[in-house]
Amino acid sequence: MLSTVTMGADTLRPPSTQALSSELRIAVNRLSRRLRAEKADTDLTDGQTTVLGLLAVRGPQTLSGLSEIECVTLPSMNRTVNAVVAAGYVERETSPDDRRKVILRLSDAGEELVRETRKRRDEWLYRRLATLTPAERRTLADAAAILQGLSQR
Repeated sequence: MLSTVTMGADTLRPPSTQALSSELRIAVNRLSRRLRAEKADTDLTDGQTTVLGLLAVRGPQTLSGLSEIECVTLPSMNRTVNAVVAAGYVERETSPDDRRKVILRLSDAGEELVRETRKRRDEWLYRRLATLTPAERRTLADAAAILQGLSQR
């Protein structure tokens, strides 16, 4: 937990930027890891689950498009995609614009898996947020807006 230093009766000095950076990184990583564990198919890797989420949010993609978004090599993304295709969560289609291109899209089972995973993650976090005081939830709402801004810089 970040510490503050009392500087008189009511004055608090905020933690250093370096200390805040470290503590925040640890907390965000732990929360992220815990949320990732809440998924509908526990046999899928985080990378495979991410690809399903990308297809759900961004719509059909090419293999190269997915590899660019995730900053991984084509062979690595190909292995990931092959696994989710084999599991029945993604379908390959020939592009109507260029018959040489393959378009990847979620199957019905993939769409259901993404919905169920989101539901589980939302429920897990909701249960924890419900235990907080209204003031703590307001603080987290403010922090969420700040974190959104940080992630877009």
